[in-house]
Amino acid sequence: MTLDALPDAALVHRAEDPAGPWWRHAVIYQVYPRSFADASGDGIGDLPGVTARLGHLAELGVDAVWLSPFYRSPQADAGYDVADYREVDPLFGTLADADALIARAHELGLRVVVDLVPNHTSDEHVWFQAALAAAPGSPERARYVFRDGRGADGELPPNNWDSIFGGPAWTRTTDADGTPGQWYLHLFDSKQPDLDWENAEVRAEFEQILRFWLDRGVDGFRVDVAHGMVKEAGLPDWHGHVSMIEGTDDADAVNGSGNHGPMFDQDGVHEIYRAWRSVLDEYEGDRAMVAEAWVEPLSRLARYVRPDEMHQAFNFAFLAAGWDGPALRRVIAASFAANDAVGAPTTWVLSNHDVVRHASRMGLSDPTHRPNGIGHGDEQPDAELGLRRARAASLLMLGLPGSAYVYQGEELGLPDHTALEDGLRQDPAFFRTGGVERGRDGCRVPLPWEGDAPGMGFSPTGATWLPQPAAWAELAADKQRGRAGSTYELYRAALGLRRSEQLGAGDLRWLDQDPHVLRFANRDVVVVANLGDDEVPLPAGTQVLVASGPLGGSAEAPTVPGATTAWVRAGV
Repeated sequence: MTLDALPDAALVHRAEDPAGPWWRHAVIYQVYPRSFADASGDGIGDLPGVTARLGHLAELGVDAVWLSPFYRSPQADAGYDVADYREVDPLFGTLADADALIARAHELGLRVVVDLVPNHTSDEHVWFQAALAAAPGSPERARYVFRDGRGADGELPPNNWDSIFGGPAWTRTTDADGTPGQWYLHLFDSKQPDLDWENAEVRAEFEQILRFWLDRGVDGFRVDVAHGMVKEAGLPDWHGHVSMIEGTDDADAVNGSGNHGPMFDQDGVHEIYRAWRSVLDEYEGDRAMVAEAWVEPLSRLARYVRPDEMHQAFNFAFLAAGWDGPALRRVIAASFAANDAVGAPTTWVLSNHDVVRHASRMGLSDPTHRPNGIGHGDEQPDAELGLRRARAASLLMLGLPGSAYVYQGEELGLPDHTALEDGLRQDPAFFRTGGVERGRDGCRVPLPWEGDAPGMGFSPTGATWLPQPAAWAELAADKQRGRAGSTYELYRAALGLRRSEQLGAGDLRWLDQDPHVLRFANRDVVVVANLGDDEVPLPAGTQVLVASGPLGGSAEAPTVPGATTAWVRAGV
């Protein structure tokens, strides 16, 4: 059967104009600045280091780069505690370095997306310092969520909310005379006080921050905790639990589970994003916003990407499905249904700076499990199996229409550092949970650029703020570049084909219903992802475009083994 003769029931998503806005079909590469490349030699990545390595991204074939926070910060949460949104932290360079990075990226044809952290500031932000010095009920305190405590003397927190990093979500202040004072809310670390988005001054300030970076030439913003700024009136008690990454399709969503508490996904956030969208629309060049919103089900997440709000939202349901054919099939179909209903592109992501890398997750005995970090004494992944599955999952992801996100180092097949000593960890989640959660340090280890150099080429001095696993030396970029079959060359080939075949703006039709094999057509390319154990035959004479691993069978009658994905030419 030719693709033109496929029944309409097989159609999941219709193709769109590939000449449309870039963000509808882009591949966006996440740079975690402190771990990407260090030019200064202090062992911490910086903006000049990123600029020097942008050629790697252009050669790889991505469309844009997203930079995690590089703003002035005491680094209590690796930069997600911002003290000044208009300054670059000296750890990372200067404002001139940021301008140079943006200019160089644009010269190479790369768009630049920067992180925005609007839910909270650092406790060292000038606003919060002013709030601590001011009296209860003052305009300074009104920018944050300050409340009197409960109990006879206000000795109890205002409500029972927990911090996402562990422990209570409230910290009590001390007044100038040394007596206990009010409490302030922090959904994350105590050094990250939540802003009060009912305050008009807060809203005006962030619109000006948007303009500051848009005027400097950035192409968009990734909005941190985009579902978290507005809290339910009265801040009622809640006995649920909040997760860092949450995602289910509509069929799996259970009423009352997941991130449905009074601190998240309140309707008031949409008014904020409509205002922000109007700001971006004033600028030329299709500026864009992507929401980091841990919202379920997908039909509710789609509310963030209605035509007058965000442009994209991270699809954590896809990431959360893990190595599970039926779950992935459901999530893919549900994602298109939810986003197509509001005219938004669907995004795909497998790894980022908050989760164990998929090359490690998929090597666990349960490849759908998402531990909050892996350390010594924990189950260690099967590295070979994990990499095979990760390569197959990545090729599946890149074959889907929409926009894909690549986390730095996944193009090298990097696993997490799963044996990092506890004494070297820096993630506040590790300390606030008493080590129950290993935290995110394992996915944030500095990249290996040159396998035989000190520090694997990350820094001119060989210094690295976290130690690199010895096994990474053979995964370094210089060891993989130009080597047939390497993960780097697999990504490069797939990204080149994705662009030339216009797959990001393509359509999607299921070709069968095998629960362990995802076989679909996107334009004239057929993607066959085998998540089962049995080999899957391809039609005689099939033209193989790219495969995540060696194929079986013969040249005349190839087969796709388990844990392998192949792109083939349809109709051949």
